[in-house]
Amino acid sequence: MTDYSAFAERLTAGGVISDPWFEGEPRFRQMPIVLRASEQAALYRAAEEMAAAWNELCLLCAGDPGLVSTFLGLTPVQQALWCASAPLWHGIARADVFFTDCGPMVCELNCDTPTGEAEAVLLNATVAEAHAHLSDPNRAIGDRFCAMVAASAGTRRPLSVGLVYPTEMPEDLSMVLLYRRWFEERGWQVTLGSPFNLRRFGGHRAGLFDTACDVFIRHYKTDWWSERIPAWADEPPVPDPEPLTEQLAIILGAAVAGTCAVINPFGAVVAQNKRAMALMWEKIELFSTQSRDAIRRYLPQTVRLETLPRAQLIAEQQEWVIKSDYGCEGDEVVIGANVPTGVWKDSLEMAVPGRWIAQRRFCPRPQEDGISAVNHGVFLVGGQAAGLYARLAPHGTDRAALSAPVLIAS
Repeated sequence: MTDYSAFAERLTAGGVISDPWFEGEPRFRQMPIVLRASEQAALYRAAEEMAAAWNELCLLCAGDPGLVSTFLGLTPVQQALWCASAPLWHGIARADVFFTDCGPMVCELNCDTPTGEAEAVLLNATVAEAHAHLSDPNRAIGDRFCAMVAASAGTRRPLSVGLVYPTEMPEDLSMVLLYRRWFEERGWQVTLGSPFNLRRFGGHRAGLFDTACDVFIRHYKTDWWSERIPAWADEPPVPDPEPLTEQLAIILGAAVAGTCAVINPFGAVVAQNKRAMALMWEKIELFSTQSRDAIRRYLPQTVRLETLPRAQLIAEQQEWVIKSDYGCEGDEVVIGANVPTGVWKDSLEMAVPGRWIAQRRFCPRPQEDGISAVNHGVFLVGGQAAGLYARLAPHGTDRAALSAPVLIAS
């Protein structure tokens, strides 16, 4: 415990990461996961090929609005977000990839408000100095991310950047602080605030507080800007269910006028919706040969929950995982193999129709303890792999997962 305390002190010394513990247990592992260069390449290839398939999906949705309203089931405000941004959806994302006996499997793409950047970059940097013979795959994430932000902003320099995030929630503050550090190192002006701090400025511009912004880094989930409806039938109503129409009018008005860029674009509301993975499988014939191959190779079979008979899901409980359309970090995910039959049946009964998918369960390659599996989060910037964030957990990846450094053997 003393050894971890000293390690945690080094990790938090810069003031970006402030929470090295989770419910009294260490959040981080000191021992690195060491990947061969060929393993890193396999993870990157899977993530990039699936990101290309997601981009193709967004192009299909832009050409066929019925896919958005009917198949994905977006609400009216979510459809408005999509229409205002389509087909743009991507800046930075994190693909969750697992090694299996059949190769890498991508269980989802977090492309709305992806997290883990601070943990990945700072954990690797803290550990890498003791492993000089290994390389750090995360050294260039900051440069790659800032180059993408600058390109999105066009010719405006120096940049005024607004970081929009849920200021009442501390969970992702480390990522916000790391972004601010990267931006300020480049001489950019940075303003932090929530959607409720957005303001209109002359010339169709938008900003935070009293500062107009050229770029907004949107770390406020698209489904939080829109109507908020529970995914469970027995769940109480959300305290603030109304969409943020006034705030959306400010930031979307400026984006449509071309006076600011928004990263990730609000079009991520389509790509982040997990029913997009069902669209890939159920309408695979709409995709290019390359994307069809990637979907079959890397994405577990995924279908809309309502398309499978209840009796089949009960009989095949061990084979399926159900996920809500916008759940994240393990929320609203039920792994059939990990819950009693009664819980599984109740989950199927309470899942709101039109909001869920069923995904074939796969078996990740276990770690040396024979229990834990590694979720290799592959960061993508502009569709290209830029780094790795590893989390270990015995079952599904949730907030209690142990973050580990990842280094590469040449």
